[in-house]
Parts: sequence; C-alpha cells; structure tokens
Amino acid sequence: MSFVAIIPARLNSTRLPNKPLADIGGKPMVVRVVEQALRSNASMVVVAADAMPIQDAVTSAGYASLLTRADHASGTDRLAEAVDRLELPDDAIVVNVQGDEPLIDPELINAVAAALSANPSWAMATASHPITDAEEFFNPNAVKVVCDAQQKALFFSRAPMPWHRDAFAADNEDADWVLPANLGAQRHIGLYAYRAGFLRQYRDLAVSPLEQVEALEQLRVLWHGFAIGVHIASSAPAAGVDTPEDLARVRAIVAQQG
Repeated sequence: MSFVAIIPARLNSTRLPNKPLADIGGKPMVVRVVEQALRSNASMVVVAADAMPIQDAVTSAGYASLLTRADHASGTDRLAEAVDRLELPDDAIVVNVQGDEPLIDPELINAVAAALSANPSWAMATASHPITDAEEFFNPNAVKVVCDAQQKALFFSRAPMPWHRDAFAADNEDADWVLPANLGAQRHIGLYAYRAGFLRQYRDLAVSPLEQVEALEQLRVLWHGFAIGVHIASSAPAAGVDTPEDLARVRAIVAQQG
C-alpha cells in the first residue's frame, strides 16, 4: 500500500501567532511534524504552506514544500490544491497530517491510510480512541464520534454521546458522573486519509447546516452521503499544540527525550 502525507500549514493562528515556526528543541514545529511523518510508510511527505516563511523553514531543513493560496477556508481545501499541484492520480491515498502535531505517532498515520486502502467504499478514514474519563466525555472541546457495525461514522459531535439514558437518569447537576462500562464512547482524533479524487470532489460540496452548528468540517462529508471509516486506536495520541501552554508542554517532552 502506497500513500502520500501532506501537511497543511497556516502561518496565522489566533491563539499562537506564527505557530508552524515555533521553536521546539531547535527546530520549527512544522519541521518536527515532517520528521514524524517521514517515519511512517508514506512514499512522499510534503508541506502545503500558505506563506513563504513556512516554505523557507521546510526547504531549509531539506524537506519538500509547496506554496498554496493563502485564502483557503480550511486545511482540506489546501490539500485539494496540493493534490492538483502534485498531479496525484484520483486513486492515490493522501493522509492529512495536521501541522500542529509534532508528536504524531507514525504508526497512527499508517493505520488510517491502511484502513482507507482496505475499504474502497469509504470516501475518507479517520481515527478515534476510547473515552474513559467523565470530564473528557462532557468536554465540548473533545469531539465524539459514534460508528455503525462496520466502523463507519454515524455522527461527530461536541456533545456527550452516546447518551446512556438509564445510567445518566439522575437529574443532578452536582453529581460526580461515572461513565458506565458499556458506554463505548469514542473521542475523535483529527487525522484523515482521503483518495485524491475525493479531495477534488470535496471542494465543490456545499457547506452543511450541521457543520456550521457543530463547527466540525467532517460533517459536510456525512451530510452529502459519503462514508467516513474510523480506525479505533487503543489509546489517546500525544496532544497537539493550540496554545502557548501546549507549546511549553511539548517543548518539555522533546527536551526530556533528548
């Protein structure tokens, strides 16, 4: 199985300006992401940058990058431009590795690509991990996913789901919630695999009402009737970098690893 890893990287970030260029152990964060992706089985790893400083940082480190338009609405739209610029065939598998995941597990990249390769009827593949903590279950920043018997996503939501009617029947806002053993809640992991042809098709899909309500781009795919398969990881991956506090935590981890 062959696949390409593309890392969309946007310079502007509200919570962390110039995030892709943030120094982590002497290297820009985006370079750290490239190096993790190169440890996967990807036949090619390319950064799709929206600004020259990102491209310069990547190419100066000896890695591949292309400069895309700065006005893309999402990383997925940026990927669609990249697959055209790279002239990838429609059946090529492309893994979207987020540019703020400097600790991404290469084996998780492989697993998502393999899941899509093994299921021709899926338009996309993504990942999740079991939720065992009640605080995480009720946290709207932790996106949940429920699947059918074939591990295809039925819905993604910031709301707690599935809702165990009997276990959560007590109407007590001060209750110390305990998740039932059979709840089966899954937290979505923001790693995606697509076929290049679907990325070209995606950019023409109308924005869906559910996507706007939940602020979850993947709901556009479900809204239009396409299947998203879900690989279930055994545990949570290392967290990405969204805030200065996240950056400090990742710097400490990298320093400890030497």
